[in-house]
Amino acid sequence: MAIKPILKIDEPILRRKTKRVNKIDRSILQLIQDLTDTLEKADGVGLAAPQIGSSWRVSVLWLPDEEPYAIINPEIVKRIGEREIEEGCLSLPGYQSRIKRAVSVTVKCLGIDGAPMKIRATELLAQALEHEIDHLDGILYTDHIEGTNKLYKVEERAQTSHDNPLVINQPSQANLAQASASGEKEETNVSN
Repeated sequence: MAIKPILKIDEPILRRKTKRVNKIDRSILQLIQDLTDTLEKADGVGLAAPQIGSSWRVSVLWLPDEEPYAIINPEIVKRIGEREIEEGCLSLPGYQSRIKRAVSVTVKCLGIDGAPMKIRATELLAQALEHEIDHLDGILYTDHIEGTNKLYKVEERAQTSHDNPLVINQPSQANLAQASASGEKEETNVSN
């Protein structure tokens, strides 16, 4: 078990685009284990390799009531709709902001065994995928807000939070039904 420190928002590695994994070797498997152990301790939904100081294009996702899994070399190939949601980050603990994310996404990646995967996701999983892939591209969720005055402390959430996310340009019910048929989870808040 190797729990690594989660780097904070001012660390330069968080601003660099990561390197593609060409071979899933022992070092990549160890990175995945370190990400998983660290994410479990932090009680988050996702963690990207740069957040623990690695420049590889690897992330681990761990949704509530599910087993953790790794995504390697992920790319978003499709986004549908737009919604405004609350988001936070393990690299900026104690803060959140409302940002715009897609209603659903399709991601191509490799699994831990090197097999190609396609993930069609809505709600929490879609948000987590966008957030983690942003990390792998050197983008932080704070880049999606107009200024630090839009950040608020989590304790203030009860005073400023919205019960339901505002959905803008919602996709047709047929698109949501297709995404839901793929078995994605439907929740809203995320800290990665």
